[in-house]
Amino acid sequence: MASVAGQTIFITGGARGVGAEVARRLHARGANLVLTDLDEAPLAELRDILGGDRVHTVIADVRELAAMESAAATAVDRFGGIDVVMANAGIASYGSVLAVDPEAFRTLMDVNVLGVFHTARATLPSVLDRRGYVLIVSSLAAYAAAPGLAPYNATKAAIEHFANALRLEVSHRGVDVGSAHMSWIDTPLVRDSRADLPTFGEMISKLPFPLNRTTSVEACGEAFVAGIEKRKRQVNCPAWVGVARWLKPVLSTRLGEWPVLKFVP
Repeated sequence: MASVAGQTIFITGGARGVGAEVARRLHARGANLVLTDLDEAPLAELRDILGGDRVHTVIADVRELAAMESAAATAVDRFGGIDVVMANAGIASYGSVLAVDPEAFRTLMDVNVLGVFHTARATLPSVLDRRGYVLIVSSLAAYAAAPGLAPYNATKAAIEHFANALRLEVSHRGVDVGSAHMSWIDTPLVRDSRADLPTFGEMISKLPFPLNRTTSVEACGEAFVAGIEKRKRQVNCPAWVGVARWLKPVLSTRLGEWPVLKFVP
């Protein structure tokens, strides 16, 4: 297991939720942090809480390549380079294909897919110099489809394959690439979705076990940090999500879909 002490770690979506939890844990282990987000207030609050000279924050939109290139350049200027990238920024949109707002779908693709590409494109030159590690935050949704989540499923499946392709491109240069896959995590994103869309909470509650359970941000943060330290190919949280990866070919068969179809209204 490699120590992250003294390494520079670049995290998008670092203001809240899993991104902020991972940042806190990495900072405690001695890492330098460059945190980007669009949400200025919680980002500044986290910077003030962590304190010291090892945290730099940038207000940047992952949908804009120039913004990510500027953030990456700032990281290099401040800390000399980038050792680890965690492409974490992401949003969600819920609703059937007939009900979802087409513009919401477009925005989802821009943030969740193009945002990952822009993050990797901007930071990769420095990561290559450092023979570092890239962790792309996907989801259980890349392994298992769910009704009402077609747009989200599409984006998370896309970036899982992006991670796999990127790994093939850079492994010979000493860079490792992983993808992270979580079930429902108790983040502001999930809590806000429950509050705004009562049908969302109802959908989760009706899913078969263990798909109807949520995991704490703390447990997810610890799993991500362990994945970064070990430069893992896959980070699964909770651990049973890794079983879903191996069952992926079965989950889209009639047998695999049956437990979920029972709960479709």
